[in-house]
Order: sequence, then C-alpha cells, then structure tokens
Amino acid sequence: MTALRPTLRQPDVTRTRLLECAFEEIHQRGFRSASLDSILLKAGVTKGALYHHFSNKAALGYAVVDELLRPLMEHYWLPLAEAQDPIASAIAGIKKRRDRLKANLLAYGCPFNNLAQEMSPIDEGFRTRLQGILDDWRHTLAAALERGKENGTVRTDVNTPAAAIFIISALEGVIGMGKASQSSVLYEQGLRGLVEYLERLRPD
Repeated sequence: MTALRPTLRQPDVTRTRLLECAFEEIHQRGFRSASLDSILLKAGVTKGALYHHFSNKAALGYAVVDELLRPLMEHYWLPLAEAQDPIASAIAGIKKRRDRLKANLLAYGCPFNNLAQEMSPIDEGFRTRLQGILDDWRHTLAAALERGKENGTVRTDVNTPAAAIFIISALEGVIGMGKASQSSVLYEQGLRGLVEYLERLRPD
C-alpha cells in the first residue's frame, strides 16, 4: 500500500513555490542582482503574498539557504557520517553531484560557493549560515576520514582535518573553473584529479 503524502495548505504551497523560484533566480543571477519581480512572476504570486511569508528580500534569501541550499548540500555529504569506507563514499558523492547537476554547475557554478563569495563579506546573516554549512561538511568529512584510519581504509599518516579542507576546496575550485571556462573537459579533468587524490589516501 502506498503511504499517503500530507496535503500542503495553500499558504505552504505558495511559500514553497517562492523559495524554489528564489533559489533559481539567486543561483542564476546572484543574490544582489536577483529580481523580486522576476521571482514573483515565475512563482505566479503577488507581492503581498511574498511579504506575508518574508519580511524582506534578505529574509527570503536566508530561508533559501536554510531550507533549500543546506539540504541540497547535505544530500551529497551526509552519507559520509555513516560510511565505513569514507573514500568510496566521498567519490560516490562527487560523482552523484556531477551526474545530477553538471549542466547547472557549468552554467552557473555552485550555488553554495557563489553565495559565500558574494554575500559572506557583506552580510552576517548569510555568512553565519553558509559558514555553518561549510563547518558541518568539513567536520563530517574529517571525522569520516579519521574513522577510515581506524578501520584500515585510510592511511594512518593522513592529516584528516587538512585533507578535509583540501578536498572541499578542490571540489569547489573545480566547479568554479568549469563555470569560468564553460568547459566540460576541464571540469571532468579536475574531478578526475580529485578522485585520484582520494584514491591515494588508501593504504598501500
């Protein structure tokens, strides 16, 4: 028997639609250039409906980070929290992200990194939210690598905090290079290099 899904009330549907359209607009244009009029047009709602749910543009942006961007990023790295082979799990997350988001990542870059570069220096609300995502990602990856050292799937000489920072930085850098060049060749080569680095973290 198929489980029944809860029916969303109309205000919830409107709010969800606003968030989804705002996410798309921000990803494509950046937060400061994102147009509320464009978001309203895509969502098919009035300005009054927008301000019923969000007090201003910043509140809408914060909700996008909390409710859409964080879950999107967690989808790719949370499996590391339970992984017994963190290298295999990290590589699987990279490939899953590549396969599902390649077109958008090449066209517009990583929505997380875009916002971090644009808004963290100028808006504390964005900075703390994005830093929280980054910290959770980094700590989860470092803990997974440390667990791998204990169970023999990661070399014992690996500096796990430094490796976690490098892996995340490399991944985001590869995506940024793909966006800057609009080259799927550079993007794929960069990801391949990162996978090769991860494989070298295994014991001989």
